[in-house]
Amino acid sequence: MSILDAEIRRLDGTPATLREVTGGQPALIVNVASRCGLTPQYAGLEQLQEKYADQGFTVVGVPCNQFLGQEPGSAEEIAEFCSATYGVTFPMTEKVDVNGDERHEVFRTLTEAPNEKGEAGDVTWNFEKFLIDADGAVVARFSPSIEPMDSRITDTIAPLLR
Repeated sequence: MSILDAEIRRLDGTPATLREVTGGQPALIVNVASRCGLTPQYAGLEQLQEKYADQGFTVVGVPCNQFLGQEPGSAEEIAEFCSATYGVTFPMTEKVDVNGDERHEVFRTLTEAPNEKGEAGDVTWNFEKFLIDADGAVVARFSPSIEPMDSRITDTIAPLLR
């Protein structure tokens, strides 16, 4: 089964598969949080969305509350925060666990991929980024500290665009 066939609800609670959320196109999947020191990366994620959406690419935000409780809000609160504070237009999913026994199946697959240091395994913090191609294969994994518009990310996205 492809990661794209994994069921994951949209932030509004409607059922979907990852393929439906991504529109079947390459995507940067990011575990996000509203009360993190890295939360301003939402602005860069939205820049990526604006820059590449017309070329067959999307960002997907996946809220997670596993890191010091930095995403405590309800789906409605998360949606309002992202829209009002950062003008987020990219798709967001339900809040999920990215690590541990209750890790969502999307992240079971994503965390098998190594990061830029060659290390696979648990998500280290909010705003870890996973780039998948249109077939759902993990192309790259980027640490939370790498800004969304960093050339390491944009240069890796470019070959995936139509």
